[in-house]
Order: sequence, then C-alpha cells, then structure tokens
Amino acid sequence: MYSKIVMDHFQNPRNVGKIKDADGIGKAGTGNCGDMIEMAIKVEDEKIKDIKFLTFGCVAAIAVSSMVTEMAKGQPVGEAKKITNDSVAETLGGLPENKLHCSNMGADALQIAIKDYEEKKTGKTREN
Repeated sequence: MYSKIVMDHFQNPRNVGKIKDADGIGKAGTGNCGDMIEMAIKVEDEKIKDIKFLTFGCVAAIAVSSMVTEMAKGQPVGEAKKITNDSVAETLGGLPENKLHCSNMGADALQIAIKDYEEKKTGKTREN
C-alpha cells in the first residue's frame, strides 16, 4: 500500500520538533480525517536554515511532513516556494488515492510558514 520511502519517513521521521523563535509558522489540517500539521522555519540569508514539524495524523501525514522538511531544508526561500503537493507525493514514490490530501497539507503548511516569514519581514501581521 505504501512505498518504502513513505514507510521510512513514517518510521524514522526527520526534523520533528519545534523551533524556538521561528521566523515563520504554518498550520494545516483537514476536517476529513483530523490530521494536523504545524511547520516552523528558521531563515538565514534567504535560505531555510532549519525546519521542524509536529504532526498529529496517519502514516501518510507523518511521512509527508518529514519529506517536506527534507525537500525544503537548505533551500533558498524562492525554491522552497516551488514545493507542491504533486512534487511531495512524487518524491515519496506515490501515495494511495485516499491519502493524497496529506501531500496537500504538508505543502500547504510549508507555504503558510513561508508566507508568515515574508509578512513578518515586511512588517505585516496575520492571525493564526
């Protein structure tokens, strides 16, 4: 059902945790299944220097969160903005049809964290 890559990221998730004084925080979740993802980024010289996640969810949600952090870590913010639900699912070796929404949540949480960072940088504030 799940690829070896998905199972590896589920059983050995990378970048789990919180970042104190994060530059950007993104939260995503679905009412469909109750999964929730919180992603935090630390940016230095316009590159994602550190990224962490906390996920309450299924195998796919945890694997997606882990993979998104691996895909974004060390990348310039502009490159990280190009990470999409399709690119996450593809990098994981695919997801079952009924779990594709999890790739949306992971990519969404990252994009919301980047938006939060950019808004803070320009002095804008947003509600969580």
